[in-house]
Amino acid sequence: MADGPCVRGDRAVSGETALSPDALARACADAMWQDDRASQGLGMQIVEIGPGRAALQMTVQPHMVNGHGIAHGGFIFTLADSAFAFACNSHNDRTVAAQGSISFIRPGKLGDVLVARAHEVSRSGRSGIYDVRVSAGDTVIAEFRGHSRSIGGTLVPAGTTDATS
Repeated sequence: MADGPCVRGDRAVSGETALSPDALARACADAMWQDDRASQGLGMQIVEIGPGRAALQMTVQPHMVNGHGIAHGGFIFTLADSAFAFACNSHNDRTVAAQGSISFIRPGKLGDVLVARAHEVSRSGRSGIYDVRVSAGDTVIAEFRGHSRSIGGTLVPAGTTDATS
């Protein structure tokens, strides 16, 4: 973020220091969520957000079950990818996926509440690596690894007066 005044409550602070890392991560998530029709449309919810980390959950619904009667892998991948996206954008640096891969460990079932927990493994220059574990309760369903690439720009502009919800 560029330096500049930012009003928070009744005090003015510089744009660089206006938000704590946790508050900035939340503001970035809120900004992304606003237009994330894919995650919203699948019934995902953000359950945790912080610098370099995010957790999203989604309930396996009837339209997400494949011909084997288990959660379709594409929906599990999408949940993991969404958690990855929120984690890698939590530093207010617009970032997209450059590559992602998933290993399916156990099947998800109709009605399972899947939780994808993403965390930053490394971040250097324009590149990052994030791991995501998808679980149903204590059962690990899948492991995802995503590589991110910064594309320039920010999600939360300097001078934002109400960046947190």
